[in-house]
Amino acid sequence: MMQKILFVGAGPGDPELITIKGRKALDNADVVIYAGSLVNPALLSGIRAEIHDSAQMDLGGIIAVMRQAAENGKSVVRLHTGDTSFYSAITEQIERLRELNIPFEVIPGVSSAMAGAAVLGQELTVPEISQTVIFTRMEGRTPVPAPERLGLLASHKATMAIFLSVGMIEKVRDELLQGYSGDTPVVVIEKATWPEQKVLRGTLNDIAQIVNEAGIRKTALIYVGESLRASGESLGKESKLYNKDFKHEFRK
Repeated sequence: MMQKILFVGAGPGDPELITIKGRKALDNADVVIYAGSLVNPALLSGIRAEIHDSAQMDLGGIIAVMRQAAENGKSVVRLHTGDTSFYSAITEQIERLRELNIPFEVIPGVSSAMAGAAVLGQELTVPEISQTVIFTRMEGRTPVPAPERLGLLASHKATMAIFLSVGMIEKVRDELLQGYSGDTPVVVIEKATWPEQKVLRGTLNDIAQIVNEAGIRKTALIYVGESLRASGESLGKESKLYNKDFKHEFRK
């Protein structure tokens, strides 16, 4: 019987931040293909599976390992970083599996964007300040559609979480200044929830210098927006949800 391929979000780095379902899948797997340059190897400790590091593999090689294992009745986990919902490259793998009639399932994880907010101890949506969060990236070797350029997105002045872009911090700053003011708070978190985690705070005016002085070139997330003030000061912006005068279905 052909086994299902399980795509699993590994979480942001802390090995305890994988879901229970994802942990069970890893522990029961016969074959694990993991993103070796990004996934914390502590997640693989003690598993019985045959392990493949996809950092040295191309798409064809990854699919070949999946296909052979599935056809031999082995359970396969494709372990991706963070959450599988964005920048995980599962789409091209799933398209190949569909062509081969190999079943699959996706088990979501904890995104580094959520982990970073937890590290800061704040919400990214603060009443009256920002009710929208944009997940995006700077254009690099992977192109970005023209309407999604950072400079255009910045015009919304929403909270933004920018992936895969810290190595181009000067370009990121220049694009963001097309919509945000120079004193807008910026936080850069390198390896959120890993033991070597770094948190850098600044504004759009000085964040490039701060990042360069810290020597951060990859594996970091950039947050920008007025909501980021909430982790450094009391803003006095309260939701209606717990206001004593706010009536709803469960509280008359």
